[in-house]
Amino acid sequence: MMALDEHFRAMFGLKVPDVRAFSPLTLAYLGDAVFEIIVRTIVVEHSNAPVNKLHKRSSALVKASSQAEMVKVLEPLLTQEEEAVYKRGRNAKSYTMAKNATMTDYRMATGFEALLGYLYLKQDLNRIIELVHYGLNERIQL
Repeated sequence: MMALDEHFRAMFGLKVPDVRAFSPLTLAYLGDAVFEIIVRTIVVEHSNAPVNKLHKRSSALVKASSQAEMVKVLEPLLTQEEEAVYKRGRNAKSYTMAKNATMTDYRMATGFEALLGYLYLKQDLNRIIELVHYGLNERIQL
């Protein structure tokens, strides 16, 4: 049986990319979506509730300050390669900033999202789940 990522790439004619070629903000763009789908899945499966309640629960977990808190817990666990990707994302020059977030939290969140995008493109879904699981369990109560 073909793995989901192999099937996805085959169906859309995509090749495994050179992840080092992507800008950190492009990685963060993708990583934001990866994190969002993981969080939404967790929230929905924990409780079948009205959509506005699901949205509030998800939003609390994906906001920049929550991601920054997760990164503080995860940093010691990152490999040198992962830390380098995180720092590239954190230090990237973004011309936008999230509402209700400090610049520090926003940059840390961007670094976290860049790391998730990087791992996603590397097809390392196990590592993504491992990091998100640890970060959510250690820092944020569902």
